[in-house]
Amino acid sequence: MGESGPRKSAEDPWREGSSSSEAGAKRGAGAAAGDQAERPEGGEPGPSSPKAKPATPAFDPSNLASGLGMLEKIGDSLREPGPYEAPQRSADFDADKPHWWVLTLSGAVVERESFSWSGGSGIELAALQERLAQAAGEEKLLGVVLRFADLELSFPDALEVRAAIKKVRAAGRRVVCHSHGTGNVEYLVMSACDRVGMAPLGQVAITGPAALPVHLRPLLARFGVVADFLHVGAYKGAAEPFTHDAPSAQSREVLGQILDQHYQTMVEIIATERGLTQARVKELIDVGLHAPQAAQQAKLVDQVGSFEELRDAEVRAPWTHTTLSDGEATKSPMQAMAELMRFLGATPAQRPTHPHVAVVYAVGNIIDGSGEGLLGARQEIAAATLAPALRALAADDSVKAVVLRVDSGGGSAQASELIWKEMKALRAKKPVVVSMSDVAASGGYYISCGATKIYAEPDTLTGSIGVVGGRLAFGAALAQQGVRTYPMGRGKRATMAQSLTAWTAEERTVIQAMMDDVYGTFLARVAQGRGKTLEQIHALAQGRVWTGAKAKELGLVDELGGLAEAIAEAEKLGQVPASAEREIFPPSPTLRDLAVSFGQVQVGGVGALLGARAGASAALDLLSAMDPQVAAAARSLLAQLATFRTSAVQAVAYLPRVR
Repeated sequence: MGESGPRKSAEDPWREGSSSSEAGAKRGAGAAAGDQAERPEGGEPGPSSPKAKPATPAFDPSNLASGLGMLEKIGDSLREPGPYEAPQRSADFDADKPHWWVLTLSGAVVERESFSWSGGSGIELAALQERLAQAAGEEKLLGVVLRFADLELSFPDALEVRAAIKKVRAAGRRVVCHSHGTGNVEYLVMSACDRVGMAPLGQVAITGPAALPVHLRPLLARFGVVADFLHVGAYKGAAEPFTHDAPSAQSREVLGQILDQHYQTMVEIIATERGLTQARVKELIDVGLHAPQAAQQAKLVDQVGSFEELRDAEVRAPWTHTTLSDGEATKSPMQAMAELMRFLGATPAQRPTHPHVAVVYAVGNIIDGSGEGLLGARQEIAAATLAPALRALAADDSVKAVVLRVDSGGGSAQASELIWKEMKALRAKKPVVVSMSDVAASGGYYISCGATKIYAEPDTLTGSIGVVGGRLAFGAALAQQGVRTYPMGRGKRATMAQSLTAWTAEERTVIQAMMDDVYGTFLARVAQGRGKTLEQIHALAQGRVWTGAKAKELGLVDELGGLAEAIAEAEKLGQVPASAEREIFPPSPTLRDLAVSFGQVQVGGVGALLGARAGASAALDLLSAMDPQVAAAARSLLAQLATFRTSAVQAVAYLPRVR
């Protein structure tokens, strides 16, 4: 999934009519002639004659290429283990002979890797899928050992990784897994392997899915802050963490249905993969924690021992460690140089010119404006960034179809509407297929509903067609700090926008009317996209969150499947061969993107919302010491709450993470 297109010659960035080597030769000849002319008879410079300056070496791309090649070799050597470290391959490994791969899976699985000055983070789901697809097609490969080390992923992502492992097995390669300890979702991935190994003192924790709603209303009240919110839809619970002390009956109902779906997913997968009855699996889930030997007796794992013991028992051929990046095509020094020039901005980004499918990632909160450059496109959905990208793809005749990969709980209703309009214009010119990741709810569903076809995993969370709006009233908080305010104005509602007190009854009526209008627009967009009446959509809407499996039954999505299936459908609709290279947005980051993101401040501290009161940050620090998971949820909620300061009306869903 790289970039392609016409390349400039390696000399282009420095050419001015003649090649660098030609110019260098001319300058060298001239310098030599001048040097000779200044020498006195005898050949050496005289004491009073200034020494001729040596010729300045011409820039030679081949020298840079040689230097890059040297750096590449140095980088390769740095990756080699030291004399006291575990080997990276067996002594008899030969890539041209039958062999195995060893691939370590560790850290969080993400849609697009985030970048900053300190580096990148996360395993890109598409990169992992592509590497496993390469394993399925590797002629000399006999099998893969997957070494799990605290892999973090969601239920929908687990299903996609499982599907990729299944394809490796279907291609005749054996896949074995090992872990030092595994939890609910990671075990679902491991169960897709031919054989599962566990470390001697590890544990298999299949405790069943759980959610942890966190409510911050008492914390806000402690600092005199009032969260004043309205919503459209009985199930629209995005503001509940700020306005309720506990989940409402509707929220409990929705969460119960989500947990039911995840629980059934666990039971069905484990029962099928491990040859157990569903009743037996439920018994094992109720036990929760299984020591390695007990897990082996229960048929949850096949072997107890170290990773090396599993590898040596299963792998009867040469082997080598590999990484996701090893799957990229080997780059020549000149290709590496060209990529460097693109990163620096000296040459433009390359795009495929042949008929192809474009994959566009829409990840994070939906916000107004342009966000934080292209890096922001990896972590947020900015209307002014995504909209022009969609327009560019619509105008490009070489783009035959577009896949929009959505992972978002929504955000600004205005931004969602603007993106919807561009999606509509794009669909009028070419097929648009939406692939829903973990969440495509509220605004995430808003931007998806007009697609030609929508794919979701059974455990994807979607729907939440509704609107919420509100603000924080800081009047009492300011008074606690000794700040007195005296709003004045002309006009009945002149001071309505000042965040000091809760809205009056009349003001709430005005706000509610505006939100009802936004909700009506949202319903109309969904009805048009899904070919249903407003009444039919209203019955499914009202802010209610659905799982992908239920959404398919209700007609809110078309097919169950992941990104691979969505891309295959786009290629079919656009009549593009599967071998064609794809275009990816957002593209690889450039120096400009990093520069724009430098100094970016994440909103998330209570202090930012409470007038930087000293005790506010201390409250979260205390939370972190007591329970990091609760503290992380609180920070996320406060960051979401802060967005209402700039987008008072939002199509957003609050969904506690289910583990």
